[in-house]
Amino acid sequence: MANTYTQIYLHFVFAVQNRLSVINEGQRVRIEKYICGIVTKHNHKPLAIYCMPDHTHLLVGFRPVHSISVFMRDVKSSSSEFINKERLITGKFSWQHGYGAFSYSKSQLNQVIGYINNQPSHHLKRSFRDEYISLLKKFEIEYEEKFLFTWLDH
Repeated sequence: MANTYTQIYLHFVFAVQNRLSVINEGQRVRIEKYICGIVTKHNHKPLAIYCMPDHTHLLVGFRPVHSISVFMRDVKSSSSEFINKERLITGKFSWQHGYGAFSYSKSQLNQVIGYINNQPSHHLKRSFRDEYISLLKKFEIEYEEKFLFTWLDH
């Protein structure tokens, strides 16, 4: 029987419910490690992650063993459960509905990894809203503003 060979790189972007800035620097690495564990448990390869206070960027070498929506449901629900169980933030934590998923080629990985790792500096100059809409436009994804994340800056 023939094997299946793939090379799929996906950049996921997802936001904290109501875009609250609740992921603090003291807990960021712990949350990132937990999310990477979820990715690995699902037989995908975490390549880069950065949890900003109000949203997360995650780059994954994705194996087509799940649908993207099932994978993201598991990442978001499992990490929310972990954050709440460990009381890593004050109050109840949850991710906002929806996410962005953008595909890249292998030749673009170093650039995307650098972009993800440089999130704090990047957001000194550009809001999450501008960043996300820019990604949608770059990938020519049609969208309706009213169905995007809840924006705090509008």
